[in-house]
Amino acid sequence: MPITRRDALTTAAALLPGIAAAQGVPARVVMNDASRLNATPVARHWRPATDRAGQWHESLRAELREAAAARRPVVVGAARHSMGAQSLARDGTGITLAAPWFELDRANGLARVSAGATWAEIIAWLDPQGLSPKVMQSNADFGAASTFSVNAHGWPVPHGPFASTVRSCRVMLADGTILECSRNRNAELFGLMAGGYGLLGVILDLDVEVTPNLMLRPYAQLLPGADFADAFIPLVARDPSVSMAYGRLSVARDALFDDAILTVYRATTPQPATLPPAANHGAMTGISNAIYRQQIGSETAKRLRWVAETRLVPAIGTGLATRNTLMNEPVANLANTARRRTDILHEYFVPPARFRDFRQACRDIIPPAAAEFINVTLRYVGADDTSVLCYAPEPRIAAVMSFSQDISAEGEADMLLMTEALVERVIALGGAFYLPYRLHARRDQMHRAYPRAAFFAERKRHYDPGLLFRHALWDAYLA
Repeated sequence: MPITRRDALTTAAALLPGIAAAQGVPARVVMNDASRLNATPVARHWRPATDRAGQWHESLRAELREAAAARRPVVVGAARHSMGAQSLARDGTGITLAAPWFELDRANGLARVSAGATWAEIIAWLDPQGLSPKVMQSNADFGAASTFSVNAHGWPVPHGPFASTVRSCRVMLADGTILECSRNRNAELFGLMAGGYGLLGVILDLDVEVTPNLMLRPYAQLLPGADFADAFIPLVARDPSVSMAYGRLSVARDALFDDAILTVYRATTPQPATLPPAANHGAMTGISNAIYRQQIGSETAKRLRWVAETRLVPAIGTGLATRNTLMNEPVANLANTARRRTDILHEYFVPPARFRDFRQACRDIIPPAAAEFINVTLRYVGADDTSVLCYAPEPRIAAVMSFSQDISAEGEADMLLMTEALVERVIALGGAFYLPYRLHARRDQMHRAYPRAAFFAERKRHYDPGLLFRHALWDAYLA
């Protein structure tokens, strides 16, 4: 049986299991997240067997009661792709949800999906039915409830974050009560859970909007990096023929953000009578892992990668792909395998009118840092009127930035200082930073970027007075 991402981030914990046995003590369980910097011993790791008949709900209640009696924190996760221990709690109960199940309400354009169902599993189920998620996270390895809990966005346009396409969900609170939440029922709780990082309860399932799967054709253009927002926003916000869109910028230090590629996807006319099955071969990545990794420590490789991408632009016009194939991208396509380095993500949400200023901030702050800047992808995020911890109160350009960091105290200090400086500049532009990544921003910065954070913390204490659900993000910014 192949080792899954979930398995890779959980290990039985004496360094050698035999050591614990020889000493007559039980082996501890250590869990980690995608940063590989947060090895965390937990008291218990529980994986329920999902049962739509409700039997697993009783088992979950028992787990919550036991943890509350032992005063252990509880954290729920799926792929644990967060990077700052938002899905971990030392000496707590870690719950990993899996065992997917689905129900389709075609008449209303809805799919009910179990909390731990990954997007790859959801696409595999929807694809033969000619359907596609309206919005999902931009990689398919992650669980649906986790996407809701971080209120991730994707690259279909002109939509807002994922919560904008969630009609309702069911959640189990700390006392075992199950509530159905939507914009019309338990609406306050719904808005708290959308981007609430699992701090309110355990999501059981969600009703999410689906849309027809289509064959799409890409159209790409090259332009100066400073002009990206002026070209991007009219296409993604006001051109109804555009279905999906993203941009990239040059990342070599001496030419940082000088140049841009803007790619949009439109439905082909006519549509094929039969669409090919969804693939996961990296239709969006457009670059091999080997080429991607060669950029680390080599400014020449960064420049050559950019030349290769821009020279391939004329050929991109023939790269037909279905909507599902474009979204069915696994993280593994560009996974890091180096033992002494780790990939760290940043994401900033920038008012389009201030994009030039954001570009300059990055040019001031990133090149002097030791971390290797290896990619930035630009996406559109429509206004979010649902989440209390809202990062896009108005339309934003999302800059998803990937760095390669040395696994050392020096590498961590360098990353912290660079992150804090970038966050400060983005807040000054009226933007925000994304919370699932390293917790390097200061507490005051988090509260300025998320002005309803104090209200969120107060209502969390209302719904979870015993503070059963807590993790590093709560401790750093909200406790």
